Amino acid sequence: MKYTHLGRSGLSVSRLCLGTMNFGWTAEEPESHAIMDAALDHGINFFDTANVYGFGENKGRTEQVIGNWFAQGGRRRERTVLATKLYGPMGEWPNEGKLSALNIRRALDASLKRLRTDYIDLYQFHHIDRETPWDEIWQAMEVAVAQGKVLYAGSSNFAGWHIAQAQAVAARRNFTGLVSEQSLYNLMARTVELEVIPSAQFHGVGLLPWSPLQGGLLGGVLRKEREGKRRLEGRVQDALEKHRDRIERYEAFAGELGHEPGDVALAWLLHQPAVTAPIIGPRTSAQLESAIRALDVTLDAKSLSRLDDIFPGHKPAPEDYAW
Repeated sequence: MKYTHLGRSGLSVSRLCLGTMNFGWTAEEPESHAIMDAALDHGINFFDTANVYGFGENKGRTEQVIGNWFAQGGRRRERTVLATKLYGPMGEWPNEGKLSALNIRRALDASLKRLRTDYIDLYQFHHIDRETPWDEIWQAMEVAVAQGKVLYAGSSNFAGWHIAQAQAVAARRNFTGLVSEQSLYNLMARTVELEVIPSAQFHGVGLLPWSPLQGGLLGGVLRKEREGKRRLEGRVQDALEKHRDRIERYEAFAGELGHEPGDVALAWLLHQPAVTAPIIGPRTSAQLESAIRALDVTLDAKSLSRLDDIFPGHKPAPEDYAW
């Protein structure tokens, strides 16, 4: 396993981040525990979750599954860089969602209880809160850091100017601010190249791409469709039909390289200078093993150019659309 620093922080994290959204939801607890054990065995020390995972009436379930895993001992907690998130409503009463100082305090304590730990390594804002001023957010985070409950702060689904705004207020308060940003980023979804990535790089914020396989469209979906291994419905099926030609070219090129399509998609992200660690979300141990292979895939300049031809990206704004 290779490691890098998370943004400009001194925190060392693996180049792959284990996403846990499926744990306790589409992956039962025993399988979830097996996946986490296997991840540590492979050297993955960076795990990401959120308080809303489990969804619906089971919100918080994923954090509970992870907490039960930590409780097994074996230095599981000490070996894990633990990231969780808050923003989404955990109940129907006022102040049970978003980023008010009150919800930050309550949501943090609830996550700590479910996770059966006394601190969060990376506490992330799951979405921008346009109704809460940054001075209030950072004051609440400063208290959490002083209490030893949080070490670092991160964001998710922020625009480039949101990152700049957050960092400006944090600097004024002599606070570290954000060290990471989670964004939708993959070969098929490259909008963040316009402004989010330039802002993150300028402010020393590490990028954690989610949905690196675009919901499975970059994971060999056409071959699986031909083999009868996967049936698509709804928006995913519509997206496949819209981009079928490009996906056909992509899978053919992956074959030329001698790699699985999903491995190439992850490897492409690992070759992007702004990326700290793509977030993989296996439902089974076999899917985890598959993702690990991407670490051994090297893409030369010619291969990267071919991928850009198939899935064109963006220049930083304003050069992408002006001069």
